[in-house]
Amino acid sequence: MIDYIKGTVIELTPTELILECGGIGYSILITLQTFEKLQNSEKAVAYIHHYIREDEELYFGFASKDERELFRLLISVSGIGVSSARMMLSSLTSDEIRNAILSEDVNKIKSVKGIGLKSAQRLVLELKDKIVKGEGSNSTTLFARENSAIAEEATTALVMLGFTKQSVGKVLPDILKANPSARVEDVIKQALKKL
Repeated sequence: MIDYIKGTVIELTPTELILECGGIGYSILITLQTFEKLQNSEKAVAYIHHYIREDEELYFGFASKDERELFRLLISVSGIGVSSARMMLSSLTSDEIRNAILSEDVNKIKSVKGIGLKSAQRLVLELKDKIVKGEGSNSTTLFARENSAIAEEATTALVMLGFTKQSVGKVLPDILKANPSARVEDVIKQALKKL
C-alpha cells in the first residue's frame, strides 16, 4: 500500500498533479485545497488514497494527512463516492466541512455541487459522532503543540497495538499536559495504564 509519493512536480493543474519519483511520473487527482498548497512548489509530497475498482485504478493525492483522513471518512458514507468527496474538499476547507457536519448545517453541505438534501442529511447523521470522537482528522491536529511529533508517534504505536484512535486521543492530551517533556516510550507506558 502506498502512503505517500515524494518527488518533483512535473505538472500541476487545479485537478491533477504529475509527480515524478524514481523516474516514474505518477498521475494524481487532487483537490483545490491541495492545489493551493502546492502552487509554486518544485518538490512535493502527496499523501495517497489508492482507489481500485474492477475497471479503474486511480491515485487521489492530498497535501496533508488531515485532508486525506477527512476524504476517507467522507467516502465511508453510503452514496458519497470519491468524486463527491473530492468536490466537497475542493468547494469547502476541511474545517468548514467538519464544522458544517458538527453544527448540522445541511444548507452549507448542500451548497456543494452534486450533494443533495438526502446526501447532506446522511453525512450529518453518519459522521457527526465520528468527528466529535476525532475520526477523519490526523492525530497531529489533535495535539497542536511542540510535542506533536511525540503525540503522533505514540498514537501510531498504540493504534498498532490495537487501540482505537479515539480512545488514544482521549488519554494522550492529559499525559502530555502533565509531562510535556516525556519521551515517547514513557507516554506509551502511561497510556497503556489508562487504556
